[in-house]
Amino acid sequence: MDKAALLIIDYTNDFVAPDGALTAGKPAQDIASTIVTLADQFLAKKQFIILPTDLHVANDPFHPESKLFPPHNLADSRGRAFYGPLANWYAEHQDSPYVYAFAKNRYSAFANTNLDNFLRERQITDLHLTGVCTDICVLHTAVSAYNLNYPLTIHKKAVATFTSNGQEWALAHFKNSLGATII
Repeated sequence: MDKAALLIIDYTNDFVAPDGALTAGKPAQDIASTIVTLADQFLAKKQFIILPTDLHVANDPFHPESKLFPPHNLADSRGRAFYGPLANWYAEHQDSPYVYAFAKNRYSAFANTNLDNFLRERQITDLHLTGVCTDICVLHTAVSAYNLNYPLTIHKKAVATFTSNGQEWALAHFKNSLGATII
């Protein structure tokens, strides 16, 4: 039997809240309950819920995103805190052995992190992706997972991004180029 894990990528105030520094806005806000429902379903089955979360330092001239985006997800800021219902869910379940949150500093949750080791140690073979932004961090995480031979499921009602074009393109790419199951 395949073991699956749910990744909730970058679902923070800066990416989701109306006043977030780099918000995807209403489409991102609208997926909150779906993400929490999925997290509850995975936890009920004793499957891992993994929360890779962007972390930046203010005024870092060496990070490539500093040239592309305004400051966001800064250490110890309200912007880096999980958004709305996920914040409440995480506060309630953060001590569970099946919940793992960690900082990432690139688009992909695999770049410069121990995610692959964490998954392999627990014999996790399949990844379910949710979060934001579909065409940036979710996409780069999916490409990395594909290159590491993880089968992918993308929950289309639990991913969001800045534009409908970006959303449609990324969903098609997941399916057509990465062989992901889209549900």
